[in-house]
Amino acid sequence: MELDKKRDISELTSRDATWRRELRDAMPAAQRTALPRATMNELDPAYRVTCNEEVAQGLTLEQALGEATRCLDCPNPGCVTGCPVGIDIPSFVKNIQRGDINGASRVLRLTSALPAVCGRVCPQERQCESKCIYNKMHRAPVGIGWLERYAADHASKVEVEKAPSNGKKIAVVGSGPAGLSFAGSMIARGYQVTVFEALHQIGGVLKYGIPEFRLPNDIVDREIEMLEESGVTFVKDVVIGKTISYDQLVEDGYVGVFVASGAGLPRFMGIEGENLIGVMSSNEFLTRVNLMGAGRPGYATPVRRGKVVAVIGGGNTAMDSVRTALRMGAERAIIVYRRGKEEMPARAEEIHHATQEGVEFMTLHNPVAYRGNERGEVTSMLLQKMELGEPDASGRRSPQPVPGAIVEVPVDEVIVSIGVSPNPIVPNSISGLNVSKRGTIEVNDDLQSSIATLYAGGDIVRGGATVILAMGDGRHAAEAMHRALS
Repeated sequence: MELDKKRDISELTSRDATWRRELRDAMPAAQRTALPRATMNELDPAYRVTCNEEVAQGLTLEQALGEATRCLDCPNPGCVTGCPVGIDIPSFVKNIQRGDINGASRVLRLTSALPAVCGRVCPQERQCESKCIYNKMHRAPVGIGWLERYAADHASKVEVEKAPSNGKKIAVVGSGPAGLSFAGSMIARGYQVTVFEALHQIGGVLKYGIPEFRLPNDIVDREIEMLEESGVTFVKDVVIGKTISYDQLVEDGYVGVFVASGAGLPRFMGIEGENLIGVMSSNEFLTRVNLMGAGRPGYATPVRRGKVVAVIGGGNTAMDSVRTALRMGAERAIIVYRRGKEEMPARAEEIHHATQEGVEFMTLHNPVAYRGNERGEVTSMLLQKMELGEPDASGRRSPQPVPGAIVEVPVDEVIVSIGVSPNPIVPNSISGLNVSKRGTIEVNDDLQSSIATLYAGGDIVRGGATVILAMGDGRHAAEAMHRALS
């Protein structure tokens, strides 16, 4: 099957070479480089904070054709080297340019199980688009992510070719991006794949962690349906290590297991007042709203609706939390981050959207304590002012406290979004499995654990990563497991 997939890509590239040359010759490079980058269509900020509708509305056909035309079809495309799952970016982009949207989708799905998801949430500006030749020209790169989304959204359903069934059963623990990517890769190779999900909905962090104004649930459901149609079986409400043990999976005939249980254990700062009512993790807040329907008609899930909400952190989850708080009725929503705005790990697009929606940024501040009332509810936060020193191991300038500079800010809700740790249930339940001090599963370069038939990827290995890196792990682990089982 591996040779078949390589042959498919080779044949596709050879077949497409002629029309790619024709497209390249039809408009000289000088004209293409003069074309402006498309502008994403978005909902008005004043309207979108009142609802959960998707903010980015996608490109029109005319915009997609124009953006695809900007691609210079480089002989050695750097964009491909920046993609963790190795998508043949020039081929899918050039398919869009010539109006073959189904062909573009087919190219995407040769290597990606979730193109409609990746087109929306992957940090293309730090990956494929960062390698675009336009950057060397000091011009905006091709909107690869927007084009990926367009192809995935507007193509007819593409049937992915499968190898004949080999009768071997594979279990996947977790239905987040790593698990779904692995499942898609293995089902295409002829395995019988069952995905076990602990929650009552399939999708993992794609469902409970990312709000619908950024990634609509029906987009995730459509990608999952395609995996189901290809033969993947999904089983919900099963906690591996509790409901079913790893040994039972082996007894039931599963010859390989891929653990993709994510990192759903929230971190706190260990400061005074974190146990006050109204102080919670971003995991809890987003899960209540996104997965359990808090605030929506017909759902009884309780959730705090603060009027002055502070979110601690500067990543994408912090942006998701603060923007969700606005949609839940917050009159003032504040990001508190110990570094500057330039050092924030969140996508520039998410910071821009948050700013448009009225989010306040208290950068160079760090919480040191929370204060509460006689009912045990949070009423204010004490913030230490910070300044930036020398760069640390991450390359970002290290924040240092300004002596004696403490400010008190009234709040009635605090959402802590400073990272997550792996849930220990799966690692601790499997005898002989090597686990790091951080609680992550230790793996080799093939993502194989100390147990030969058990592989792992995504946050349970990395401790925290992007959707596309988790998907890359799933694809890489599938290739390695297939080699081993063959």
